[in-house]
This record gives sequence, structure tokens and C-alpha cells, in this order.
Amino acid sequence: MFFSVARLRLSLASLLLASSNLVAARDKSLFTSSVTYCAPPESLLIQKFDIAYYAKNQSIVFDVSAASVVPNINVNANLFLNVYGMRPLNITLDICHLFDGALCPLPIYNFTGSDSISLPKTVDIASKLPDIAYSIPDLEAYAQLTLSDVKTGQVKACVQSTLSNGWSTRQYAVEWTTTSIAILALAAAIWQSIYGHQASLAPVRLIDIMAMFQTIALSGLLALNFPSLYRAYTLNFAWALGLIPTKPTSSMQTSINRMRHLTGGNLPNDAGGDGAVSFVNRKLSPYNSAGFVVPQSLLESVAALPRVNLADLTSLTKSNVAVPSPQVLVGGDVATVTEDSSNVLQAGVPIYSNSVGIATANAFMTIFFLALIITAILLGALVLGYAINLLLCRTEYASRHPAVNRFRERYPAFARAWALRVALVSALPILVFTFYQWTLKDSWLSVLLSVFLLIALMAVILPSVFFAVRSVLPTARWAHSEPSPSLTPLTAPYRQSRVYYVIPLLLVMVVKALVTAFAHSHGMVQAIFFVVLEFLLLCTLIIMKPYPARRTDILMGYLCITRLVCSGLMIAFAESLAVQPIPRVAIGAITAVIFSVACVVLFLNLLVNMGVWRLIKYVVCCGRRGRRPGDTELASTSGNSSIVEKGEGSYGADQGKKDTATVTTTPSQYFHARPENPSPPSTSVSYTPMSETSSTTLGETLPRRWSFQYSRPPSATTESPHSPPYTHRTSTASSPISGQRHSRNISSSVPTPLEEYPTAEHRAY
Repeated sequence: MFFSVARLRLSLASLLLASSNLVAARDKSLFTSSVTYCAPPESLLIQKFDIAYYAKNQSIVFDVSAASVVPNINVNANLFLNVYGMRPLNITLDICHLFDGALCPLPIYNFTGSDSISLPKTVDIASKLPDIAYSIPDLEAYAQLTLSDVKTGQVKACVQSTLSNGWSTRQYAVEWTTTSIAILALAAAIWQSIYGHQASLAPVRLIDIMAMFQTIALSGLLALNFPSLYRAYTLNFAWALGLIPTKPTSSMQTSINRMRHLTGGNLPNDAGGDGAVSFVNRKLSPYNSAGFVVPQSLLESVAALPRVNLADLTSLTKSNVAVPSPQVLVGGDVATVTEDSSNVLQAGVPIYSNSVGIATANAFMTIFFLALIITAILLGALVLGYAINLLLCRTEYASRHPAVNRFRERYPAFARAWALRVALVSALPILVFTFYQWTLKDSWLSVLLSVFLLIALMAVILPSVFFAVRSVLPTARWAHSEPSPSLTPLTAPYRQSRVYYVIPLLLVMVVKALVTAFAHSHGMVQAIFFVVLEFLLLCTLIIMKPYPARRTDILMGYLCITRLVCSGLMIAFAESLAVQPIPRVAIGAITAVIFSVACVVLFLNLLVNMGVWRLIKYVVCCGRRGRRPGDTELASTSGNSSIVEKGEGSYGADQGKKDTATVTTTPSQYFHARPENPSPPSTSVSYTPMSETSSTTLGETLPRRWSFQYSRPPSATTESPHSPPYTHRTSTASSPISGQRHSRNISSSVPTPLEEYPTAEHRAY
């Protein structure tokens, strides 16, 4: 019983300690996130440096792992803090007063230790460090520890550790939310492409949503000095480019590394994962300083040293050392960069890909394998769908539902249309990383596979574009050719006379991929190209108005303006402009907000196209508010588009029966009783079909629905051939005006049928 209770208390204590570590990031504290060298170490190698500052009690907690290779060295420690260019802390610590003087001189050991220090009241960090530093996402701050010789002042070691407050714009919840939106759009597109019209809106919105996600991710690939806030924000959309976050040691990345090394690959595997920040170029955020390397000879000397823990210094010193138990900090081993290594990550694709755990040279092969997986899934789904449809066609269900057989007939076009959609969605990441692979000159097999993949992509898209736009080409050969239903991804979003608008869209995508890949060392050029391309695309949209509805032109114009504005804001991130950290962070936050609003607008538009808005109105109104009686009656008479276009329906089918019918009218059926107008008596008229020789002027078609025209009274032997047989009647009510008689037979004018459902070219988006 005692042992079970003890184990229970131990487990509860461990749980409380773990939960305290999780919520510690939400307190007003700053802690290390990565560690790098800021000066070449000569006699002291720091392998681990975790430090945290707590504003609540003005204390610093640290955990250090270091090694000394030179005897009789006494050092002082200088701790320096930089937050967005501000310097709230710069103090010097006497190492000899720590651990009861066990570190003076520095022992020739690979030792570890931790302690907590309360800052003196003269060091007022709270007044110099604003509160926003504890809550702003992706804080740009670093702490620098410099160890210098007490006698000569020579720097023995220097490390820089980036700081974090626990908040970041990169959230797994955002990644899963955006992925869920894409899956919802995919499900709606599949449903409407099967059960709806071939020009349904959901498949179009799927491409628009994926294009927006890819635009945000593509902006993170530019060679610009992005603030950490915006770079982390773009990582939420890395999956849209095929860069699914993974670990550098995953089976796929390990296989790609082996393949590259066997086929002439000579580039390093880079850092990958969370350690990517440690290898970021020191000119970029959050360092903005020059980096140094560690001599290889020092690394070899440290490896041969024995290890000792400062907690066991009681056996080495005369007095006991009281080592406190500080909170467990976030941190890790110091990232060492040797003098002959090329692990330093430059802005653009290297930093972006390594931040999701994919080495720079592995980026294309990751996209290639993902393209193979998506192709296999697509082929498997299409084969499975055809098999299910074929089985249904052989059952009684198909006899009761003719749509099953019709879907089987159009299934080849359905399959080709979805293959084209997948190619359009995959085009941007394939182009970007294919072109970028050509600039690396790494593995010959990777280059060869990139060429094959590019040819396959062109074989799917280019012929489809030609067949889609050939009907509007200035050539009489294809003037009357209709595009195939398999080309709906290219023809459905636009008016039939503006289908060629897809050409500038594809050209802009290709140019963006070329600029991103081949101008990877010129961030300013990339940003300017993006602004010019978006401006030209906006002008093309305004001039051509390619979409079938004005509201769609407005939506696409809004998205184009969003991309234009965000591309213009990114010019401020160019290294040559040297914008200060705080303005860069503000611009990055504004850009992220603008992109986020566009994503929300597209999501709401997707819900409206799915019919969720109509469902909400129905639920809110409890089903009481539906169509008006007139709308329902109109839908029952003119809702069939074939009646409107061909003039066929129940009227033509029953016309022979109604020609010999007897119609009885009452005085109040067509006229309202007025004091000055006597009501006509009820009449019963029996008639037969008129002969071709009979003629009359009564009942001629009126130019407008409620207009009147002069006509003579009907004779006893003739009837108007234009008078509808089901409303033919006589009336004795009249009033003399200028010696003439006005016809009050309103039913003699047949109004033009109204189209309730617009054509595909004028449907509402």
C-alpha cells in the first residue's frame, strides 16, 4: 500500500512538473531557443547554453555545458541582451563567486552546471523592456555570453542564443485548419462534379483556394530578410507546396540523402528541423551580425576530455556546493559550424525548406515523390469510381435512376477533367523546385527526374490549353468548335469569349517560378518582378472582364489586389534597404493579416457555393420563409430550360385537347368591380379549331405586356388565330374614347416566358 501511494505521488509530481513546463512559456519570461557562436572559441568550448529571464522576480536561470582545454584560466562573463535593436541588459558576472569558486580557475573538464541568479535592484530590466516583448509572436531577440580572460581581457568564448517567449505565428492548428479547408473544397468539388453541372462552381473554387495557399507559401521562398513573425506564418502553408513538415531523420529524407550521394550529390544535408535557425546567415533576422566558425582542432581536443557534473563538485572541493534546482529550460546543444562546412543557410528556399525539416538539396525529390503518390491516389480513385459505376449500371438501381448510365457515358471526360485539375494545382510547386534544382548542380539523377516531371506536366496542361482556347482564335478552322467537357477546369470559370484569359494566368505562374528559382540571390529583383506581374494581371482583369458574373470579377479583382499589395510590402524586406527590425515586424504582421483576410473570404465563398448560406437561412427562419407563391408558380411553369429554349412542354402536348374545350368565366375572374365600369356577364363559349382561311384583327400580339391597341369587335364567324385557346372569351364592357374602342382583353397578349435558371455563361458565382 505504501509503495503504491508513493508511486502515485511520484507520478502526480512528475505530471505537475511537466504541466508547469508547458505553461511556463505563457508567463512573462524569455528563454533560449537556439545557440550559436559569435566569436571563434580558442580554449573554451561551450556545448550547451540555456538561459531564461523571469520578469516576475527579476531573476536569470541558466544551464551550461562547457569544456576547457587550457589550464589556469580565470574568466569573467558578460551577459548582453538585444531585443529588436534595444539593449535592456548588459552586465558582467564574476565566475569565481559561482559554485563556491569551483570555476576559478576553469577546470580541464567537460563539465555541466545550472544556477539561478537574482539581478540587483540597480539593473532595472522591466523599465527598459516593454511588455509587448513577452507576448509578440516570434520574438526577435538574442542573449550573448562572452567569456574573457581576467588578466588579458582576451575573449575565450562567445555564444549567441536566440530568445523566445513561447508565442509564434506558426501553429499546428492553423496548418490543420487550412488543410481541412482544402479537403472540404475537394469534397465539394467531387460531389458537384458528379451530381451537378459540369460547370459547377466548387471545382473552380478548389483551384482558387489552393492558389491562394500556394501564393502565401511562395512568398516565403523569396530571398528577402523576412521578420521571424512572417517567416513562421508562411510555414503554415508549406504543405500547399508539397513541403510537408517532417524530421531530417525520417525514412524518406534518409533515402533521398542516400540516393543523392550515390548519384554525384555533394551538398550537405543542412540542419533541418528546429535547428534551422542556428544555421541562418548572421546577416539575416534575428541575428543581423557576422558569424564565426569553430576551429576543428578545438573540437578534437574537447572530445578527448573527461566529463564531470558540477553537482558532484563536493568530491573536488573542500566545501559543499549548493546547486539549486532551476526549472527545466528550452534549449539544446550549441550548433557548431566548422571552417570548411557550408551549412550556413541563405534567405529563400534554404531557410524555408530546412525550417520544415527538409534539406535544401532534398526539396525537389520530396516534391517528386509526393507527385508520384498523388498520381497513384488519383488513378486508384478513378479506377475505383469507374468500377462502382459499372456495378451500379448492372443493377435495378440504374433502371430507376437513368443518371447512373449517363454518368458512365461521360466518365472518361470526368476522369480527364480531374487529371487536369490535379496538374493545375501541382504546377506551381513542380515548376519552382524543378527550376531551383537546376541551379544546385547536385545530383544528376535529380536533374534527370526533374526534366521527366516537367515534360509530363507540360504534356497534360499545354494541349488542354490549346483545345480550350482554339475556338476563340482568329482562325476560321476552329471557329465553330466546342470545347470538350474534359476541359471544364479551363473553360468553366470564364465566359466563352474570354477563355483565353487562362493564358496570362499560366504565364504569370511560370514567370514567378522562374524568378523565384533563378534569381534566388536577388531578393529585391524578385519582389519587383512580383509587383509588376500582379499589376499587369490586374489590368488584364479590368480590361477583359473574363468572368461570367460581375460579382466574380469583383472577387477575383480583390484577390489580385491582395497579392499586389502584399508583393509591394515585401520590398521593405530587401537586405539592401536595411529597414529597422520593428518596422519590418510591423510590415510583416500587416502582410500576414491581409493574406489571412483573403483566406477567410475564400472560405466564406466556398460555404456559400456549397449551399450552407441557404441552409442557415432555412434554419434561422425555421423553414417558414421559403419562396413566394409567385416564385414557386414561375418555377413550375418555366423552370425547365428545355421549355424556354425549344418551346416545348405541356402546352404543346395538350393543345389539341384544349382547342375543343369550353371555358367558363365569371365576372370577377379578370375584372375588378368599379362604380364607373359595369362588370361583364358570365359567358360560356364553345369553339372549334379555326381554319387557315379565317382572319381577324382581334387579339393580335401586343408589343408590351400591359399595352393596349385599337381593334375591331370580333365577328360571329371568325376568331383570332393569336388568341390563346384556353383564355378565349368575349366581353361587353366598353367605354367610348375618341370614337374608338379599346380592347380590355388582357389575356390576348401573351407575355414572354421568364427564365428562372440562367445559362451557364450568366450564372451567379
